[in-house]
Amino acid sequence: MLKKLRLKFIALNMAMVAAVLVVVFTAICVINYQQSTGDVHAALNTAIEHDSQAKKEPLAEIAPPDGTAWKGAPTDGSAAEPAPDGDGNMPFEIGGKKQDGRFIPVAVYQVADDGALKAVSDAGTASLASDVLEQAGAALADRDDGSGLLDDAGLYYVKRTNASGTFIAFADKSSADGWQTLAWTLAGVGVAALLVFLVISLFFSRWALRPVEAAWTQQKRFVADASHELKTPLTVILANSSIVLEHPERSVASQSQWVESTQTEAERMQQLVGDLLLLAKLDEGAGASAGPSPARERIDLTDLVEGDLLQFESVAFERGVELESSVEPGVEVRGDASRLHRLATTLIDNAYKYADDGGRVDVTLRKSAQRAELTVHNTGPAIAGDDLPHVFDRFYRADKARTRDDGGYGLGLAIARAVAEEHGGAIAVTSDAEHGTTFAVTLPLAD
Repeated sequence: MLKKLRLKFIALNMAMVAAVLVVVFTAICVINYQQSTGDVHAALNTAIEHDSQAKKEPLAEIAPPDGTAWKGAPTDGSAAEPAPDGDGNMPFEIGGKKQDGRFIPVAVYQVADDGALKAVSDAGTASLASDVLEQAGAALADRDDGSGLLDDAGLYYVKRTNASGTFIAFADKSSADGWQTLAWTLAGVGVAALLVFLVISLFFSRWALRPVEAAWTQQKRFVADASHELKTPLTVILANSSIVLEHPERSVASQSQWVESTQTEAERMQQLVGDLLLLAKLDEGAGASAGPSPARERIDLTDLVEGDLLQFESVAFERGVELESSVEPGVEVRGDASRLHRLATTLIDNAYKYADDGGRVDVTLRKSAQRAELTVHNTGPAIAGDDLPHVFDRFYRADKARTRDDGGYGLGLAIARAVAEEHGGAIAVTSDAEHGTTFAVTLPLAD
């Protein structure tokens, strides 16, 4: 399941990133295309306005300074060969081939009375090949003034008529095709970005789903442990019931052994189920963003801890364990009294269970920096380093040799941590062979 969840996580992220890249790159290409076509039409309009504002003679009819005709200039009124510039260079030819894109070459022609196109000298920076010019002239002969694209000829055009005549300006289609190169470049960048993001997603998916995996593993272990703990009392109850049913003629008093055993196991089950329900309530309160909160009454933690210590004095005497306490008066917190009582008794009971014979248990309660600090320390064997990170896990027992009779179900410390966190506090444990084991709880003081 986690593998499928991870694949869905990666697929969703990749789809979102791909969609964003497509939208952004498409917008860039559209903007670039609009800017390019705008530049082309601006160049066409500038050129045609320059030549149409004043009366211009066709290039073929203008003689060079020395009185001779331009080389290649026709004498029959047909389209003239492009004239050299001031340095003797011929203008660029456009239409039917790509340009380098460094500027926008424009060819300007005037429509003669016979419909022929004659080159105009002042604003034109390019010329048309004769076959392209013939094709363009035929296509525009019957069109009204305006602008557009001659796709077959590969030319943008602007046609305008005024008192000086009809003028047509041409620019190569490739002058506005820079977006295509940009699009391929962006496509390559997009593919590379997706590959990089795929690698990043593979790494971060493990990191992002690590808490989910831990929770899933913990849930499976929790279900397995709970089933195991419930299995033993249920087995005993069924066995006792079977024995009693085999001898229906006997009195209850004669079979009290099996009845009492059944009651004991039922009480254990009741305690376990109660603990599980309490943990579920604490988890629900910690995970819910809204909803009713547990009672937050003002609690005198000093009285609560002192009352719990009185209950354990007889236990300390029986075990031969010395009890030392230092409880500061007037330590008040806000919370649920029954759950705070469960927290304190769990820690004190745990200290007595694991203290060595003739050892010592120290309980301290004091105020520190707007926090109440409760520490419970016991001498005795230290908790192993491998077990220390897991002492608050549900159904975890650091001492594997202990049974349910003396070690409980392994839920007490898990409940203690949940209660501390529910009240806005925290719990920690330290343990070593020299100093023993210390549980420390911090809770916010009441306002």
